[in-house]
Amino acid sequence: MIQNQALISRIAAFIELGKVLGRSADSLSLTDSDFIDDYPEFHKSLIAASESNPWFIPASIVSALNAWKESLTKEAINEWVKEYEISKKETEARKVAVIMAGNIPFVGFHDFLCVLLSGHYFIGKLSSDDKILLPAISEVLCQIEPRFKKMIHFTGNTIRDFDAVIATGSNNTARYFEYYFSKYPHIIRKNRNGIAILSGNESDDSLRKLGSDICMYFGLGCRNVSKVFIPEGFAPEKLFTAIEPYKMIFNNHYKYMNNYSYQRSVLLLNKSPHLDNGVFILSESEHYSSPIPILYYEYYTTLESLNQKLNSDGDYIQCIATELFTNKKTVQPGRTQTPGLGDYADGIDTMKFLSVL
Repeated sequence: MIQNQALISRIAAFIELGKVLGRSADSLSLTDSDFIDDYPEFHKSLIAASESNPWFIPASIVSALNAWKESLTKEAINEWVKEYEISKKETEARKVAVIMAGNIPFVGFHDFLCVLLSGHYFIGKLSSDDKILLPAISEVLCQIEPRFKKMIHFTGNTIRDFDAVIATGSNNTARYFEYYFSKYPHIIRKNRNGIAILSGNESDDSLRKLGSDICMYFGLGCRNVSKVFIPEGFAPEKLFTAIEPYKMIFNNHYKYMNNYSYQRSVLLLNKSPHLDNGVFILSESEHYSSPIPILYYEYYTTLESLNQKLNSDGDYIQCIATELFTNKKTVQPGRTQTPGLGDYADGIDTMKFLSVL
């Protein structure tokens, strides 16, 4: 049982925020028009974010909002935080700088949630690709619980006056972060990708579930499946079944199709073998991180040998979509973009880090 009264109040505010996020998703899909009257500025921010960043199409924003609505429930949050010290006593408030990526909508929200629930001050360094969504959510949260106002600060400039750092970026920026922030308590996250492992007996329905893991957010998320391991003898063109529900979305998105045209041209010029369905490309490769709009695939002989490979390559892998086995990284196909609150990026326990600052 959680005994920390301040934490109970913060949890209550985020539970209410989850309800608001669910309603906001409904407002974008036109099933809750009253929300626009209740939260006009937040609704405007959702529209503005989509207009500011072409990758943040309304469908992607709706998906992200609904994912957080599912997570921000009383049961889920209480079950998550009860194992940490903050559930028993209030921590000494520290200033935590969070350098956020901007690859998918609300990508920095989990860090925002962790810092505030643990009782610390949140200093958010916004990505130029996502300057709107998290500050907009912050405004709503502060309406629900005004005591959060003094705990939240956003900036697009150089961050100063902080006690700890959580930074997310590419492998190149991670090296810079590790050097620059070495004297502070820190979490530095690097580039990782989702993968999938097929048995070869999947139905078309199972492959379509996998399609959301591959295609949601245009494949830009660290939990998006960028590579599929398939058994020897499996016809890789069957993977196009997974892509089928997204063909129209891809075909109507100019930035995506520009990427498609470029990558297709490179493959043709280099005479690299590949499969192409007009909007998506399959390419055999040993690499994990594939560019938009390519999905890598690789054959495996036995699960035992594949698991040995994956264990040695663990630093490249964020999650594994498969029905063949379970471990800390595995999820059911179709669920890579709906992680639980305790499914930490890069496997680093953010709440544990924050609870002992």
